[in-house]
Amino acid sequence: MKKIVGILLLLLFVVTLSYAQTDSLADTIVVLQVDSMAQGETKIDTLSQKEGENLIDGLKDHVPSLSEIVSVGKVFWAVVFLIVGYFVTRFLGSVLERMAEKSANYRITIKGLIPVIKISTWIIVLLVIIVGIFHPPVDGLIAATASIGIAVGFAAQDILKNIFGGVMILFDRPFQVGDKIEIGEYYGEVLEIGLRSTRIVTPDDSLVSVPNGELMNKSVSNSNSGEANCQVVAEIYLPITVNTDEVRKIAMEAAQTSKFVFLNKPVSVLFFNEVKERRSYLKMRLKAYVADIRHEFAFKSDMTEIVMRELLSQKVISPDDLK
Repeated sequence: MKKIVGILLLLLFVVTLSYAQTDSLADTIVVLQVDSMAQGETKIDTLSQKEGENLIDGLKDHVPSLSEIVSVGKVFWAVVFLIVGYFVTRFLGSVLERMAEKSANYRITIKGLIPVIKISTWIIVLLVIIVGIFHPPVDGLIAATASIGIAVGFAAQDILKNIFGGVMILFDRPFQVGDKIEIGEYYGEVLEIGLRSTRIVTPDDSLVSVPNGELMNKSVSNSNSGEANCQVVAEIYLPITVNTDEVRKIAMEAAQTSKFVFLNKPVSVLFFNEVKERRSYLKMRLKAYVADIRHEFAFKSDMTEIVMRELLSQKVISPDDLK
């Protein structure tokens, strides 16, 4: 409701300013007309005072009164259209959300359409209200838009930068709703791409809002780039003397038998030597793909549990090696 009231007040301000700009423009034209008549002696001779007054009144008659542009009826219908637009955008968003959750293959694609449809719907609603209901003078509307643009340009540069960043994200598409991205210290799933900020949900279920203006100047890491699957890496530290062939076999089987695995992409096991607390360890990196990015951390936990359990049960490592 606060959003609807704010939009309505902004519309009334624009329409009123359009009228003021048009009325001022008409007065300027009248003054210029009278000045031009004063400079032409022949025109003054042939134009009586009464005719000059009629000319001024005729020019001002072209400018509609403020009561004709803004009335109780027009404000009522503007509120009705804003409320309808609000519920339509929420309805379309909820429908697309349900469709996305029911279709694992097209979930990311459908979610990517939500911000585009919402913004398009609001643009259509605003155009209908301004042009169809209030119908302010075109000249005044252009002048008012220019005046507002100059004022906003000086007073709200950061907001405009964020809005421009949001539009560029929608067109350039470095990520979309449903992608897993990393921005600076934050990593999570993109929940919403708004005009001012982008919201992501972290693994700890925290909602983080990042201004779009900052996204334009930062490197963004995208884990899945619009696909439902993404790579998951499980790291396990092992003793330096472990049999890597046996560990690799167990790790491959652990990944392939997980209920979350995406078998259309390869599974790989890599070993690296690392030194921690003056002791040398063998770090194993098990890399596999999860079928649905929402199960990323469940898959990582699943692989780690299976590998450690099998390594201990088959006595490839002992509990003392983990101390």
